[in-house]
Amino acid sequence: MSPGDFLHIGLPLTPDHDMSEKNLAYSFLQKLIKLDHRARYIPVKQESLEVTHAKHIPDSDGNDSDENDLDYFLSSSSETSEPAQTHIHPMDVQMAVFHCSDSYLRQIMVTKLSQCQYALPFLVPDPLTMEIECPLWAFRQITKTWKETRGDSHTTTMNIQICNAKTPLVSFFRLGSLSVSKSQLMNSLINDRHSTFFHRHSPGSTKTRHLLDGVAEITWYCPNGKPNDAFNNCIAFCNLHGDAVMIEKQRQMLTEMSSINVVMVNNLQKDDKSWPVISALLRSKKPLICLLVKDDCKVMESKKGKFKMGLKDRNQADVSKELKRIIQELLSSDDPLILKTIFQLETMVENTGIRVDESDDVCQNGKLAAVEIVNLLPKNNILSIKDKFLPCQGHLWHEWSKTNKELHRLTGNIENDKSKKEQEMTRIREKQCAASCSNLMKLFTKSLFTLPLKDKEYFLKWTQILTDDLSTDATYSIIQSYDRKWSEVLALKNRPNKPNNLEKEEKELERLSKQLQSATFGLEHIFREMGQIYEAHNAIYGDTREGEWRRYPELAAGLLISGHPLELMDGDAGHVPLKWISSVLDKVKMQLGDLKVFVLSVLGLQSSGKSTMLNTMFGLQFAVSAGRCTKGAFMQLIKISKEIRQDFNFDYFLVVDTEGLRALELESSTTPNHDNELATFVVGVGNLTLINIFGENPTEMQNVLQIVVQAFMRMKKIRVSPSCVFVHQNVTDVAAAERNMDGRRRLQEKLDQMVQLAAKKEVCDVSCFSEMIEFDIKKDVHYLAQLWEGSPPMAPPNPGYSESIRELRKHILSKASRSNGISLSHLKAHVQDLWEALLDENFVFSFKNTLEMAVYREMEVEYGNWTWHIRKDLLTIENQLFNRIENGDLNKLDLSSISTETSKTCEEIKEEMSKYFENEEKKEILAQWKGRFENKLKEFHDEQVREVQGKLQGVIQRKNTLKKMDSMKKGFEEKLLQKSKDISEKLKDKAKDETELKKEFDSVWENWVLDLTKGLKPIEDINLENDLFNILKNLGIEEKIIKECKDSERYKVIPKIDDYSSYLKNFKMQKTKETTQESYKKEDNLTNKQANPLTELKTFWKNVALNLSNTHKALSSDQRQIRQMIDMVATESISRIKKKPIETNGYQLTYLQEMVHLVKGEVANLESYVFRKEFTVDLILHVFDLVKGLLLESQEKFKNKNDAFIYLESKKMHYYNIFKIYVNGNSSAVVLGEMICEKLRPSIIETAYTKTAMALAGEMKCNVPAFSGNRLDLEKNVLRSLAERENFDEFMKYIQHPRDHVEDFIKAEVHQHISTDYKDKAKIIHQKNVEDIYTVVSQALFTATQKVQTQRGGISMWLSELSVLLKDQLKFDSTGFKNFRDINDFDFLCKEANKKLKLLKEQLVSFSVDEMKNSRQTPEEILISQLCKCCWVKCPFCLAVCTNTLEDHSPDDHSVPFHRSSAVSGMYHANSNIMSIDFCTSRVASNLTFYPYRNSKKPVPCKQYRSAGPEYASWRITPDESKLAYWKWFVCRFKENLEEKYYLKFYDSGEIPENWKTISKAEALKCLEDISK
Repeated sequence: MSPGDFLHIGLPLTPDHDMSEKNLAYSFLQKLIKLDHRARYIPVKQESLEVTHAKHIPDSDGNDSDENDLDYFLSSSSETSEPAQTHIHPMDVQMAVFHCSDSYLRQIMVTKLSQCQYALPFLVPDPLTMEIECPLWAFRQITKTWKETRGDSHTTTMNIQICNAKTPLVSFFRLGSLSVSKSQLMNSLINDRHSTFFHRHSPGSTKTRHLLDGVAEITWYCPNGKPNDAFNNCIAFCNLHGDAVMIEKQRQMLTEMSSINVVMVNNLQKDDKSWPVISALLRSKKPLICLLVKDDCKVMESKKGKFKMGLKDRNQADVSKELKRIIQELLSSDDPLILKTIFQLETMVENTGIRVDESDDVCQNGKLAAVEIVNLLPKNNILSIKDKFLPCQGHLWHEWSKTNKELHRLTGNIENDKSKKEQEMTRIREKQCAASCSNLMKLFTKSLFTLPLKDKEYFLKWTQILTDDLSTDATYSIIQSYDRKWSEVLALKNRPNKPNNLEKEEKELERLSKQLQSATFGLEHIFREMGQIYEAHNAIYGDTREGEWRRYPELAAGLLISGHPLELMDGDAGHVPLKWISSVLDKVKMQLGDLKVFVLSVLGLQSSGKSTMLNTMFGLQFAVSAGRCTKGAFMQLIKISKEIRQDFNFDYFLVVDTEGLRALELESSTTPNHDNELATFVVGVGNLTLINIFGENPTEMQNVLQIVVQAFMRMKKIRVSPSCVFVHQNVTDVAAAERNMDGRRRLQEKLDQMVQLAAKKEVCDVSCFSEMIEFDIKKDVHYLAQLWEGSPPMAPPNPGYSESIRELRKHILSKASRSNGISLSHLKAHVQDLWEALLDENFVFSFKNTLEMAVYREMEVEYGNWTWHIRKDLLTIENQLFNRIENGDLNKLDLSSISTETSKTCEEIKEEMSKYFENEEKKEILAQWKGRFENKLKEFHDEQVREVQGKLQGVIQRKNTLKKMDSMKKGFEEKLLQKSKDISEKLKDKAKDETELKKEFDSVWENWVLDLTKGLKPIEDINLENDLFNILKNLGIEEKIIKECKDSERYKVIPKIDDYSSYLKNFKMQKTKETTQESYKKEDNLTNKQANPLTELKTFWKNVALNLSNTHKALSSDQRQIRQMIDMVATESISRIKKKPIETNGYQLTYLQEMVHLVKGEVANLESYVFRKEFTVDLILHVFDLVKGLLLESQEKFKNKNDAFIYLESKKMHYYNIFKIYVNGNSSAVVLGEMICEKLRPSIIETAYTKTAMALAGEMKCNVPAFSGNRLDLEKNVLRSLAERENFDEFMKYIQHPRDHVEDFIKAEVHQHISTDYKDKAKIIHQKNVEDIYTVVSQALFTATQKVQTQRGGISMWLSELSVLLKDQLKFDSTGFKNFRDINDFDFLCKEANKKLKLLKEQLVSFSVDEMKNSRQTPEEILISQLCKCCWVKCPFCLAVCTNTLEDHSPDDHSVPFHRSSAVSGMYHANSNIMSIDFCTSRVASNLTFYPYRNSKKPVPCKQYRSAGPEYASWRITPDESKLAYWKWFVCRFKENLEEKYYLKFYDSGEIPENWKTISKAEALKCLEDISK
């Protein structure tokens, strides 16, 4: 058996009353691991008892009945048999488990037996070979503490590994069969209240035993330095079980090693078989005590050191007292005649007569490797070991940690300071790399890499044992000095007047604290060094250099999986090595898969029993020490057994043990903030936190609760929902918890009180503890009995403690079974989020839940897919309804009819959504958004339905408006058809002369047009510039100003300039108040090369800036407000113009008048500013410039549709073809076939390209990275494109007009993909669409023909049926064909129409990008509608655009993962021309201030930016160091462009940091890839 068979979370222990023999071994070990000293006797359920009953004595009525009863009672027992013995001797169970265990399980077993104050197997005969074994390895983890008392009553505390302890050995032997229990007598010597040795009167003892005889057990008496100690010094007691006369080998070995030999014998008789043994002992110089069982003699010393004492008729207490006196006297005697022997367990390896387990090759290989390492270490200078041999984790690591914390709490010139600190951190890492080649680490890692697995396990254990042994003495000595000094300092502090030497004593205390930290040296420090070596090399070399250090995380992961603790937080430096922890967890994930774990953490005061509780509960091996020196947090994995795995949603428990709050060695060097950080981290990382309280001291409770409550409140504010259980340890009367609820009530009141105090500090609206987390005062408070029964070091564990632990464990598992746990990858991200937020002063403000963000981003992608399916479905429905309307089959449309068409798709999406939100892995996180996204999807659907209805209603309205024109066109067509037919009869003889035919047709065509348009006038062209000029003049604007504004072309760049103060009348910037901090300002925009303005424009701005004394620089908020108004006016004007029915009704002058009044009104609405007339005129001209093209294009479409002359000219070639057909003698069927195909041509083209556009948009939405993700993915691709092109003007367009640029990006991407990647696919898609339409029309021709022939109908019926069949697919109006009543051969008609249709198909099958414009919506328009329907709100500081996929994502804040340097948008330092380079992500973590608005009277601290107004309050800007390389590269790459654009300079406080200049474009692009990781 091995530890792995037991050290897992498995089935609960079987109750004693149901215990069967097959479960004895498992139950024994489980109880022993949980420090239940009753493990040595476990009652077994009796299956059946074979009992021979006494012969029944019939009742007698005689007087002699009483006499008969008496005779029966006194009768021989042979007539009545007792139940046969059916249970196993308890020590047989113990020894059977021992024999069946491997060396590691033996070590655990012996260590636990020692903690239970039981004797330990010392010499063990093999049951089969009878070879004697000393399990020395099993003793290696045992450390004993005692206090020695010398003659002067001075006590010395000793803390020694028991293998190294040099003590006297008192051995007890039984010679022959005795009526007195030797083991029981020994117990009275060592601990009269606890059976250290199992004896015949112990519970469960039986007459027979099989594995105990010949076993020598050993234990140590450890004095407590008190008067009632049995002995003054530590003494080893050995008990040889069985008859020592028969067990010769063990007896001889023990008598040689012993300081005193004690034998128990019936009598001293020379003829007795025991006499040779006694005779030999009498001849020995070693002291001998003979205890005579059947003799009543008093204590006698026959010669020096030889005692005998009779036990007959003597009280055991008296015997014990005499024995103690004799032993103490012998051990303290200075008589040279008494041979004194000192026993040391370590020397057993020198005994050749036995087998020592440590002599095994695997153990020796591990030991030799460990000894080689320890031999490097100086034994006389422990304090220098870490500095010399582990240099990476000492001063260098502490300095790096300190600098890293400072990096998150910047002041002054923050970007340059940040740059210097980053460079300093890099230099420290370089020094760590240079110092990381110590011989110790080389040997250690070499052993880990080269040793076989079993040898490696021994190597690690030996290294731990030897290093602990090396530092134990020094550490314990310093702890004692520290305790004394701490008491002295406290006494000085409590004096009314602080003495002068207080400061000196506190410095001495600090010195001792540092010594304690230096003296503490163990295996965990070597692994910490590995972590630092890895972090340093990774920081400097990244992926560019190979080395052994790359394999360190894999080594640590393997050890973590095998059950070794791993340091999570370095308590010495107070820092979490994030890169190391992340890499180790990655390797664990690679080995186990991305399994889920349940994180159980513990929090409590120092030395309150946290580690002991966890070790007892789960059989762990966290370091346990009352004077704990190792600080920080350690984590250990525990596997859930297969038997109960189905009850949990995870595979492992991850237990996190932590340093104590208010640790004494930290008191003088840290602030209470350390405890708050630790508590927040531990509570945040745990799914469940055990709050450990030692006793019920009110002051202690308040200190713990205050810290804990604040930690849980922080979790609530960041939407992390851990749970907790309160554990009161060392409670004397556990039953009182059930009898009296008063204690729980007081705890509840205290918690609520702490919550109310913390709520004020954390600004959180909660009033009681249960509002913060799920907490049941009746179930989630547990009371643990005190650990020891009596006073250590000889006190055994309290069984009540073990029972309490068992109940607590059961409750923890019950709570865990309702949790989903957390995956390893998410745990890694969560640890990083917690720690990075803790580095900042405001945890809640700085916390960024990477896991939640990742899930949200994934959900955005899914949301995009769901909305795409809705949009795609509605586009198909829109096309069908459009054709129905155009065909005259639909004249009214309501929302319900469109919604009904989408019902199937909506149900499918609902089902997909339901499955997505029920995903077990992310269910808990997704739950918070489920309702909101369901509503958003419904809103999207309803909005799209309304949009489709609006479009189609416009089509219906346009069709109704154009009824007169359509009627006129039909009249034209009928007349033209008849005229063509008439004249063709006259010119049949000229059919072969194409030139003559064309000449004749042209001559008659002009006459036809004149005849048909008699009384009609052509629609005149419009003059928009003249209309606008007249409107402006009518508003009272001077002609000179209008002309000057128009000629200067300033209006073309008005939305892109950076300072509008030159447009303002008498603008005065409010005086800046004195402050030690900087404030944000924005410089004048003097030029803009992107817009390519005229030379005089640049001169104009310079003159304004230099000569107008009343013009000052406006604040950035003013610029934004004016620019937002310009953008809004432009957008609104375009929107209004698009809604005007110009295509159907034509242009009206009122449209321009409305636009001008809109602009004028919005300018006037900015009451804080008084603008010059030039601003209004420039803005009107700018807006006019935007809408002019729309007006002209719409008017042109109106003219083409409504001008009879243009319409007739467009039909000329069509009727020339009909004319030729008639001339050639073809029938009406041929003409009708030609006309049908010509009629269908535009509709086929439109439908084919519309379907192609939809299909291409769908393909690109799914497969093009820029379009297939969420809004953030689109933004990343936009930024990548900008960086690759390196065009400053394009950057500026993106910065100032992000949506316009993104739309341009989508268009460019679509065109590029259609021209390259999708070129062939576009052809295939379009060809298929044309083929499908051809098939539909061909089938419709065939179906119409069959129906007419079946029902004997005419041409009208045929045309009508064809129209019905095509109504959903194509636009086809059959009412215009009235001159074909002579057609009666419908097979011929069908054949001719198909022939023409085939020719048409061949003409249209080739794909053309230009022809794509004929579709109702192009691919780019569809994708823009889909991808740009998102949030476009800009960061009030740096103008970065929110990247949320939802347009309205309230109540979630706006956010963006890549904020920009303020130089990007032209920010500058107050009253200077110095460019500001700060990132808002740096500012919000600094002590700087800013003025949010022009009229702001007081600066706002950047940390409190949300208080600056609604514009700021809706943004979440977290300090973030990882995603900013892109904009640093941009500032360096376009430094001169920015200086020229904003007329500012990068110098002084605005100087670009040196490390910015080293960022390459490749690094800038890489940071974009890292955003979603």
